Amino acid sequence: MRLRSFIISYALVLAILLFAYGRPAPSSQNRYSQVVDLTDTALVKSSSERSSGTSIISPAALIPGTWCAGQIPAERLIAPLVVMDLNAPSAQISVDDIANWEAQHGNVPPGAVVAVRRPESAHSSSSDQFPVSASAAQFLMDARNTLGFVVETQASLGSNRALSHQIALHGNYVVERSAPLAALPETGSLIMVAPEKDRNVAESPVRVLAMSPRIPTQPTKPARSL
Repeated sequence: MRLRSFIISYALVLAILLFAYGRPAPSSQNRYSQVVDLTDTALVKSSSERSSGTSIISPAALIPGTWCAGQIPAERLIAPLVVMDLNAPSAQISVDDIANWEAQHGNVPPGAVVAVRRPESAHSSSSDQFPVSASAAQFLMDARNTLGFVVETQASLGSNRALSHQIALHGNYVVERSAPLAALPETGSLIMVAPEKDRNVAESPVRVLAMSPRIPTQPTKPARSL
C-alpha cells in the first residue's frame, strides 16, 4: 500500500510537471527548457527499509509532533529553487557567502528551496557538517522565508540540535543525497518534491524534479578562412 501511494505521488508530480512544461510562459515560451531529475536511485532500497538514495528529512524527524513527510503541505513541495556553490576551502555556506551570492544574483526569493552544490573536487570526500552554517540557515529561514534545503550528501544534523530544532520549527525539510546539481543554474529553476504519502513516516525516499532554463554555453567562433 505504501509503495502504491509512493507511485501515485510520483505520477501526480510528473503530471503537474508536464502540464506546466507544456503551457506557454507569459513572457517567454522557453522559460523552462530542461527537466532535471535530481533523484539518485542507484542505492535506493525498498520503502520498508532505510533508504540510502535520495530521501527527505521532515520536521518530525527533528522534533516529534511536527509534520511527517506525508503531512508537509503540497504548496511547500513546489517552490523556486536557488543553487549556491560551496567554496572549496569551506565546509559550510556562511552569511557572508549568502551576501556575496545575493549581490550577484539578487535576493533569495521568498518561499524558495536552497540547494548547496559541492565543488567537483569535494564529491569524493565526506563531511560531518551540514553544508549550511546555523547562522546562515537561520538567516535564510527568517529573512527569506525558505521552505527547505537540498544537499548532495547525507545531511548530518544530529551534531547540531539547535539547528535541527530551528529547521523543524520553521517547517523546513531537508532533501539529502540528491543527484549532482551541476546541470542547474543558480536561479530561475522550479523544484518539485514528492515524498511518500504515509502520514507516519518522518524520513522517506523522495522523487525530486527540477524545471530550469538551460545553462547557456559560450558560442564557438567560426573558423577564419584563409
